[in-house]
Amino acid sequence: MPTQLILGSSSPYRKELLQRFGVPFECHSPNIDETPLSHESAIDVVKRLSIAKAHAVHSERLLQDKAPNALIITSDQVAVLGNEVLGKPHTEENAINQLSRFSDKKVSFLTGLCVFNQQDESYQYTLSEYHVYFRALTHNEIRRYIAIEQPLDCAGSFKCEGLGICLFEKMEGDDPNSLIGLPLISLSRLLRERNINPIG
Repeated sequence: MPTQLILGSSSPYRKELLQRFGVPFECHSPNIDETPLSHESAIDVVKRLSIAKAHAVHSERLLQDKAPNALIITSDQVAVLGNEVLGKPHTEENAINQLSRFSDKKVSFLTGLCVFNQQDESYQYTLSEYHVYFRALTHNEIRRYIAIEQPLDCAGSFKCEGLGICLFEKMEGDDPNSLIGLPLISLSRLLRERNINPIG
């Protein structure tokens, strides 16, 4: 059985989520191009990137002569408005534009999760879908929210675990943690299948 957990992410939000399990892990940021491919669907984007991140961390660890005895946990997320796939805004202007478009609309968030076993290079993959219904937002509310919370590294331009909750009418889905970036219910199940149980 792998003896180590690796979170393949530089996201402080995913790190904080995984810390809830109380199991030791290391972080290793994957070095990949996260640009969606031409005509790639949202479902295909998050699956390809989640798995690619795991393979990248695996390859980088082998190049560093680290023992291939870890489970590598990776995830990717996109927001979907209608048929359009949206990622992280990166700038205040993009964040303002995203939230302005989300006003009074339903936005779906797709989060891919991959658990990769270095020992045999096998992996398990799951997809979580979560829906956010935005209330009608004023331009001043959007600008003030972005100025306060600076959600420029978050798909959808908000932090639901913070003040972003004030932007919503309601949320729907199986696991609210998936909205933050790491579906903990699915991850807990996949880890139990590998004989890792935080409460076992």
